[in-house]
Amino acid sequence: MTTSPRSNRFAALQRIQTDAYRQAPAIRAIFERAAIEPANLHGASDLARLPVTTKDQLLALQRAHPPFGGFLAADERDIRRIFVSPGPIYEPEFSSDVSGRGFAQVFRQAGIGPGDRVLNTWSYHLVPAGLLLDQGIASTGATVIPCGPGGAEQQAQLILELGITCICASTSFFITLTETLERMGCELPRDWRVKNAMLGGEMGNWMQKRRDLEQRYAIDTFSAYATGDFGLIGYEEDGLEGYRIHPERMVQVCDPVSGEPLPIGSTGEIVVTTLESGWPLIRFGTGDVAQALSQADDGLVDRIGLLQGRVGQGVKVREVFVYPRNIEEVLSRVPALSRVQLVVEAQGHRETMTLRAELKPTGIPADVEDHLMDSFKQVTRLKLDNIEWLEIGQLAEGDPTLVDRKHAKA
Repeated sequence: MTTSPRSNRFAALQRIQTDAYRQAPAIRAIFERAAIEPANLHGASDLARLPVTTKDQLLALQRAHPPFGGFLAADERDIRRIFVSPGPIYEPEFSSDVSGRGFAQVFRQAGIGPGDRVLNTWSYHLVPAGLLLDQGIASTGATVIPCGPGGAEQQAQLILELGITCICASTSFFITLTETLERMGCELPRDWRVKNAMLGGEMGNWMQKRRDLEQRYAIDTFSAYATGDFGLIGYEEDGLEGYRIHPERMVQVCDPVSGEPLPIGSTGEIVVTTLESGWPLIRFGTGDVAQALSQADDGLVDRIGLLQGRVGQGVKVREVFVYPRNIEEVLSRVPALSRVQLVVEAQGHRETMTLRAELKPTGIPADVEDHLMDSFKQVTRLKLDNIEWLEIGQLAEGDPTLVDRKHAKA
């Protein structure tokens, strides 16, 4: 259980939403639709009475009532920047923000501070990523080198000549930088001062890729879960799986269809309420899917697993959603497999799952089957019905990992 400051969050939420109810027509409409008022928000069950607002709904409201769709609860003179995320969706940043919308927590947690020189390769153009990271880094006392993406050769030179100690990049661009340095004749890690890297998440066996990079380049890696709508939502803690939720983000993991909060251990859509005034999104559906791992003392989720995918990518099987990342995790747990594809079908009134699997040349089905069945159940909480062993090459590189044939005609 988590204690203060999370234990007082609903009192803070009442204050913020009471102010927003007066200033922001879209917020007032959300409460009126649920027939409650901000003063009624005493706990997680009260919050769950409000409808989930989707990104598509926010976009539609911003088109109908530009630029902020009725969600702004601040004086426009307090806006320092307006970010433009794909859609386009407009997100205000306020002059009062000194932490990069929470990103300072990420870098402090990773031990970044005075004396560090951080290469920031995230975009500074329109979207919030580059500037929010920049502000979070600077707030720790570290020095920022604001590069943005691209120009690997120039950035590789900066890494050497400026004595960069931390790199912020997508995982793929970080690998591009290391390969560029090695082509230049550098012997890593001997020839650089980099000690850690903040890497962007990827689907597939991303954690293993990070471990491989850590071992090869003698660095530590860290990551965060963030969106343009909120800034930071969760950050990594040493030794713990997934992301710890920032105290100013109130998270529920919900059924993607009904919006009802799910119990700990379940996988569903990440629904976020912020305790930041000015842009006070409440019960906002991120569209991202993850597992709820633990709960705070106020009934809200305080740790989530790695992202499983997006709402709409999942297939509901026997009342449980299965996502492409689940299948990729199964693949990572059984090294003898080279490719897999899960096919979900309806046979009468029962939904069945068949895992189509290719073995590596040295693999033997009898040696793998029990481990595969057990791994599938651990990852999905469902029992696999069949395994169909395929010849190498029957599954192509671009074939989908998860196929829904429940409604296919016979």
